[in-house]
Amino acid sequence: MRINTFILGFTVLVSSWAFAAKRDKQRGLEQPTLPAPSGKTIVTKNSTLELLFTRKAKIQGGLTEGPAVAPDGSIYFSDIPMGSDNGMILRFDPKTKKTKPFAKDSHKSNGLIFDSKGFLLSCEGADHGGRGIARWNVETGERTTIVDRYRGMKFNAPNDICLDKHGRIYFTDPRYVGDEPRELPSRAVYRIDADGEVDIVTENVHKPNGIAISPDGETLYLAEHDNGTDKIDPEVAAPKQGAMRIYAFDLDDEGTVRNRRTIVEFGEKKGCDGMCVDTKGNLYLTVRDASRPGVLVVNPDGKEVGFIPTGAADQDPATATGLPSNVEFGIGKDANMLYVTVDTSLYRIRLKSEGFHVQY
Repeated sequence: MRINTFILGFTVLVSSWAFAAKRDKQRGLEQPTLPAPSGKTIVTKNSTLELLFTRKAKIQGGLTEGPAVAPDGSIYFSDIPMGSDNGMILRFDPKTKKTKPFAKDSHKSNGLIFDSKGFLLSCEGADHGGRGIARWNVETGERTTIVDRYRGMKFNAPNDICLDKHGRIYFTDPRYVGDEPRELPSRAVYRIDADGEVDIVTENVHKPNGIAISPDGETLYLAEHDNGTDKIDPEVAAPKQGAMRIYAFDLDDEGTVRNRRTIVEFGEKKGCDGMCVDTKGNLYLTVRDASRPGVLVVNPDGKEVGFIPTGAADQDPATATGLPSNVEFGIGKDANMLYVTVDTSLYRIRLKSEGFHVQY
C-alpha cells in the first residue's frame, strides 16, 4: 500500500515536472540544468533559479542588464542590443509573471535604479545611446536627461548606478562598445549631488563597472572590469585583458572616498559586472567567467559565503552561455527574492538573505 502510494506520488511529481518543462518550452522558457547553489547562510535546500523572461524581440546581439525594483515590487530591466537597434526597458510583474516593454527606445539604458520619489534613474550608454543619466516618470513615460556632460565634455558610456542615504547618485563611466569619439580623458566614477552638481568620486580605477554602497553607508564597492575590448584607443590593435577586481573605498558623509583596497582578485579570469548588497552587508557579484559563471556572494572582507551558478562550468569562452550581468533584490514579501539578468533573459531565486535598498 505504501509502496503503491509512493510510486503514484512519484509518478505525479515526474509528470508535473514534465508538464512544467513542456509548458516553459512552449513559452520559450527552457530551464537549463545547473549545479545546485551553495552557501548555508544564503540559500535554502529549495533555492533554485526560475526563468522568467527571454528576449523575443528581433534585435541583434547584446544582453539584458540593470534590474531595478520599483516601489510596487515590479522589476524594470534593460535589454541592450548592439549597433543602431533601439534598446528597451522592460517591466516584469511578479503578480502576473508577465513581462512587457516600458520604453521601446531606452537610449541604450544599462544600469537602472529607482529613487526615493519613485522615479526610475537610468545609465544611458554609447553605441547610439544617450551617454548620460536620465530620469523616467514611470506613470507618464516622460524621460528627462539629468546630466550628460562633465565640464562640457560628453561622458564615455555611463554603466551602473547606486544611491547613498542622502539621495546622491553615484555612477560609473567606462566604455565597452560604440564608436563615438572620446571626449573625457579618463574613465571614472562620478557623483551627482542634490543641487545637480557633478563631481569625480575617483579616477583611481582603469575601467569601472558595477557599484554599490554598504548598508551602513561607510563603504563604496566598485568592480574593476577591464576586458580590453572597448575600442576606446584606436592605436591599440588588440587590447589585452586588464585588472579584474573588486575594490572597497572608505566613504565619508560628504560623498568622498579614500583608502582603496582590493577585497576580491579574479586574476586572469573574467570578473564582476553588476552587484548588489543584502542587509548583512554581503556582496552579490555577477561573474562572467566561462569556467564558473554565476553570482558570487562574498562578505565585506571578500570571503566567499555562497555561489549561485547561472551557467555550466568549464565552458569554451568563445561560445559560453549563462553569463550573468546584474542583480537586484525584491522588496516587501519578495525582499529575499534575487533577480538576475543572464544572457538575454531574466531569472529569480529565493534566498535566506534579504536585500538592502537605501531608497526604501
